[in-house]
Formats: sequence, C-alpha cells, structure tokens
Amino acid sequence: MSINREDALNYHMQGKPGKIEVVPTKTLSSQLDLALAYSPGVAEPCKEIVADKENVYKYTAKGNLVAVITNGTAVLGLGNIGPDASKPVMEGKGVLFKKFAGIDVFDLEINCEDPEQFIKIVESLEPTFGGINLEDIKAPECFVIEQELRKRMSIPVMHDDQHGTAIISSAALINALEVVGKNINEIKIVISGAGAAAISCTRLYKHIGVRSENIVMCDIKGVLRKDRPDLDVSQLEFATDRDLNTLADALPGADVFVGLSAGNILKPEALMTMAKDPIVFALANPTPEIDYELAIQTRPDVIMATGRSDYPNQVNNVLGFPYIFRGALDVRATEINEAMKLAAVYAIANLAKEMVPDSVNKSYDDNKISFGKYYLIPKPLDPRLITTISPAVAKAAMDSGVAKKHIEDWAAYEVELLQRIGIDQRLMSRIITQAKQAPKRVVFAEADNLKILKAAQILANEGIAFPILLGNAEKIEHLIVEHALTIKNYKIVDPFEEKEKRIVFGNILHRKRSRKGITAEMGRTLMRNRNYYGAMMVETGEADAFISGLTQEYAETIKPALQVIGVEEGIKRVAGMYILSNDKGVYFFSDTTVNMNPTAEELVDIVGVTARGVKFFGFEPRIAMLSYSNFGSNAGEVPEKVAKATKFAKEKYPDLIIDGDIQANVAVDTHLQQEMYPFSALAKDGANTFVFPALTSGNIAYKLLQEVGGMEAIGPLLMGMAKPVHILQLGSSVREIVNMVAIAVVDSQSHNNKINL
Repeated sequence: MSINREDALNYHMQGKPGKIEVVPTKTLSSQLDLALAYSPGVAEPCKEIVADKENVYKYTAKGNLVAVITNGTAVLGLGNIGPDASKPVMEGKGVLFKKFAGIDVFDLEINCEDPEQFIKIVESLEPTFGGINLEDIKAPECFVIEQELRKRMSIPVMHDDQHGTAIISSAALINALEVVGKNINEIKIVISGAGAAAISCTRLYKHIGVRSENIVMCDIKGVLRKDRPDLDVSQLEFATDRDLNTLADALPGADVFVGLSAGNILKPEALMTMAKDPIVFALANPTPEIDYELAIQTRPDVIMATGRSDYPNQVNNVLGFPYIFRGALDVRATEINEAMKLAAVYAIANLAKEMVPDSVNKSYDDNKISFGKYYLIPKPLDPRLITTISPAVAKAAMDSGVAKKHIEDWAAYEVELLQRIGIDQRLMSRIITQAKQAPKRVVFAEADNLKILKAAQILANEGIAFPILLGNAEKIEHLIVEHALTIKNYKIVDPFEEKEKRIVFGNILHRKRSRKGITAEMGRTLMRNRNYYGAMMVETGEADAFISGLTQEYAETIKPALQVIGVEEGIKRVAGMYILSNDKGVYFFSDTTVNMNPTAEELVDIVGVTARGVKFFGFEPRIAMLSYSNFGSNAGEVPEKVAKATKFAKEKYPDLIIDGDIQANVAVDTHLQQEMYPFSALAKDGANTFVFPALTSGNIAYKLLQEVGGMEAIGPLLMGMAKPVHILQLGSSVREIVNMVAIAVVDSQSHNNKINL
C-alpha cells in the first residue's frame, strides 16, 4: 500500500495532535463525583491497597494498563532516531493495543542508551503498570534488558520486536510445512539476519521442532561461523563450523528461507537452488528480501510470506502482542514464558484452518480465503483472534504456574473478551448456548446462496441446528464442493422435484386461503416458490423454523409466511424488532419492518408482542413510546396518537414499565428526566425498548444507528407468528444469519411454552 507523505503528516496533526488521549472511566459531573474521584474519597482505596497490595488491581487501572517503552535506538525501517522521533510509533502501538484487545497504554520514550540505567528506570515503574512492552531497542542490548527486567519484575515483560515476529512466523511455518507435506524435524532452514528478531525467531523455531544442526544463520558479512571473532554471545548460539561463507553457499537444498534483514538480498538464481516447494518468509519491511512477484515467477512452487499487507500471508505482529498481553493480564501472570508463547503459536496456526468469517471476507474483499498456500495465518482483522489466542495464553500461564488469578468460567471469559473490544455478545452467547441444548430443523429458502451455505456449515458443525436446504440439489452440491464446505447433518429438498408433496401442500394452502382467493391449482403453483414451500414445511411439522429474506425484499418474504402459517392465537398483529448494542448497552427497536402507520390501538398490540420479545431475551422491558414531544409539550397527530396508545397500553399491561409520548434523547437521559419529568416511569433507569409511531421513523433510526453510530444490529425479528419464522435483513452477513437461526431455534424450543417471540 502506497502512503502519501502529506496524508501521513496530516493524519497525525489534524484535530488533537497525536493519536491517543486519556479518557475518564467514571462520571465527573458533580461536586460529589469530584470528591469521590479525588480528595477526600480517594483515601479509601488507598488504605485498602496499603492493607493488601493486590487490591491495586481492584481499585485502579493497573490490571489493564501496559507501558510501551523505548529508547528509539532501533525503530523499524528508521534505525536509531532517538526517543522523541520514536513517539509516533509508540503511540501507534498503543492504538493497536486498544483497538484489538481493549488494553490501555501509556507510551514512554526514555532518553537513555545505557542498558543498566534503562533497566533501573523501567524496573521502577512496576507499581504503575500491569505489563511492559519493550519496543524498538537495538541488539544486543535488548536481550540483556529484557532478560534482566524479567528477573527483577513480577509483571509480564516482552520485547515485541524479538518475540512477536517469532510467534507469528512460527505459526506460519507450521502451516506452510503442512501444506507442502514436510516434517519440521527434517527441514533445512536458512536465516538471513542476526539481530533481535532473527535470534528470537530461530530460538522459537527450535522449540517447535527445527533441529539445531539444520539451521544456518547469516548476517551482512555472511554465514555466522564459529571462527568469526565479531560475533556476540547470542549470535554464537547459532554459529556453524561448516564450510559455508555466504548466503548463496547456504541456500542449495534448503527447505526454508527466513529473511529478517534487508531488501532484495535474495537473488532469483539463489532461490532456484532451494529444495522443492521452498518456503520463503521475506520479512524485511517495506522492501522484502525478494520481491513477491519475482519470487513467484522464479519458483511457481514457492510458498511466500512477507511483512506487507498487499501480499498474501502477512506476518504482522498485531496478530500476537495485543492478545498475548490480554491473556497475561487477565490471569495476572508474573511473566510471559515459553509455554505462553508456544500456546499463542499453536492457537494462531490452528485458527487459520477454520472457516473464515464473512466479516473478514468483506474486510479484504475476498470471498475465497481458505487455508492453504495463500492463507497460512489469520488476517489481522479477524475478530476471533482475541477469543482464540488470549484464552490459550491465559490457560498456559495457569498451567505453567505463573498466574496469580485463575479463570474458572471460560465461556464467560470469552464474552468478557468480546466486550473489551466493543462486541457485546452476552445476549447471543446465551441464545447460542441454549440453541445447542436442543438443535432444531431449520429450513432455508435461499440455500443456493454461498452465505447461507457458510452459515449452514457453522450451524450444523457447532450443533446449533439441522439445516434443510431448499433449491436445486446439483447447484447446491456444486457450491459446497467448490468452496470446500463440510456441512454435517444437512438435507437438500428441491420443491420442483417434489411433485406429490407440492400437491399436498397446495391443497392445504387452498383450504386455509380459499376465501382469500387461492384456488387449489393456485395453491399447487405457489408451492414452486421456495418461500411458500419452506413455510409449509414448518406448518406441517416437517421443519421447526423457517429462514428467508437474504436476497429478497421483506414484503415478498413475509407474505407467504403470513398466508401459510399466520399469526399466533390471541395475537392481532405481528411486528418486527431490531436489537442494537454498543458499549452503553442493549436496546430494542419496534416496529421497524411491518406496520406502516399503526393506529393507537395497533401500537398497543405492538407493545404487547415487543414486551414479550424483550423478555424472551432475558431483559426487563422499559418501554418508551416515542414522539417528537414530551408528555404533550407539542400538539400534533403523532403526539396525540402516541399519548393515547400509552394510556391504553398502561391499562392493558399494568405491570409494564412504559411511558410516553417522549422524545428519544429524553427517554435514555435519566438525569434530564429526573430534573424535568420526575413523574416518568422511565426516570429511574431510562428506556431500553423503543416503540416508534410509524415504520418510517423506526426503520430510519435503526439504520442510522447501525451505519453511522456503529451499533451492532440483530434482526429483524418477526414477533407474533404462530410458528417460528424469521426474515433476514437484505444482504445479511454469515454471522448475522447464524445469530438469526440461533434465535429461531430457541424460539422453536420454547414455542410450546408460549414464550416464543
């Protein structure tokens, strides 16, 4: 990717200079708040920490605070530029910690090149931080600095330049060897570079099985030989007494080349001398040791990895350090040891073999990402990294005896990790867990769509549902094979091939809708439509839930379901609800999809099905009847309709927390309500459920919050149907489909108890 100089400078200069700021985590809106935050209230946690030093993790931010520390002596691609010039890099590292693992960072640029003095400075910071990330410190001093700090400090210390690349490239090496079918104990490996990263990488390669006698390391002067007088202690560890002098001497017959040195030093003629299916990790940045395209042209059988994002298999440290520190912090590890690093290696390697989420495909505009030559390690934007690597690291810390805190509930820990990065999965985690307890048969009307098939694979393989795939069997099977999907326990049904069943289903529809103009012949014809056929499978008990709408407008999809299945007994009106969530909480929006301009009486019906839907998800509904006025402050058709609906709803559902007419901002602002409208039923806790006066306002609101506000959306959930039917949002992602099906399964499980949506 080409970066314009002015763009880069403007990015760092615009608005507030730099990339980070400190944000209070507690409210500071009153004199009481200030007194609690500082004097005199702050004395109480201080006394608790004096009594027990471990209470510092309970009352301060230490447990989630990492120092990114450098002296600027080895900044990537820039060299010894000093501490001031290194600050933009350290701020950037802090942004990555926060973005990918929810870890807060103070960057510290220390004006000190003397190793012992540097060690003393960092050691003195232990009371402030939960972990230390050393960065951009030149070799060989970095080895001594890290080693001594690990001895002297009882919090995790890691020099990422050493271990980050080692961990990520080790995972890539394991998977590359699997792709080419070579044994790690037998491969010959050549390392170009003898600095901090190269030394650490090679040490870790030995831990995963590479044999010492099969390693040759080179620096700018050539092969590291035992008779060279200029080698330091760490380099002597990998010196050889073989009659090799240059990189070209070392490469013939080598299976693996790892470059951690300089651009364009691996020549095509040298690459040609390597063994069959050579593995080349050209990790110099921004210019690799050999150009990617040149390497592919020279050796079509080569497996390549670089440090660049514009080529496959980017070895990027962001795959490691945020999640390694996250796991270490969460168990209060006293260090990051070899067991924890190896746990990260294998977690990363194994994740690459799993099916790639649709969100990742979208991020990289590539629908064909799958394990193999061009995908050895996960992509940096894969949301599963935190829930894969951090638990592995935390468990390794516990098993190896360096954890002060133990995790007992790993499922809850996974939810906590997702919350750290702003993905609130508490609701869906509960639903998916419940769905797995009794999976149901779910029929998909659009099974010839790749997203549906990918979702079906997840649903079937994770035991959430048994997919019934409607469509042309040959086309569906072709898609499954073409995209290497492995769907378990699925069934394909092609309505066009089910002539007798279409007659039976058509006759049933005729009997149900004969007074609505549907003849027997028309009913049989409609059964060629997969939406009608799938809905009838649920109606007749051949399936438990129906899912459609991925590629069709909502109205086209809901009409067959309403005609075939209809509304639940006692329910006058179905409604559509969206669930939106962010770091502030979970909110329910209704009606967003079905009722265009409901009357006051119809709004009361919507309140009823919405309240039941909210309770279905384990929340107590606090319902705001929305308008552009507050309790009659403005006249008009909408406020009057909403006020009337609120009055009727309170009479019909006296146990509900409900009020209106009320403006949306006031509904969630408890301070404003307590000041201006203390009589409001929502003044204490605010609203979590919003009933809109018309479909237009509800639909616009949720879409704006989803796209502009960055809120996650689940829905639309169809409430009030006689049997489980759910209509997907047009163009839903695979993850959204899986979530919707899990809801449909739980809906089906609880249907007989009348607590379904």
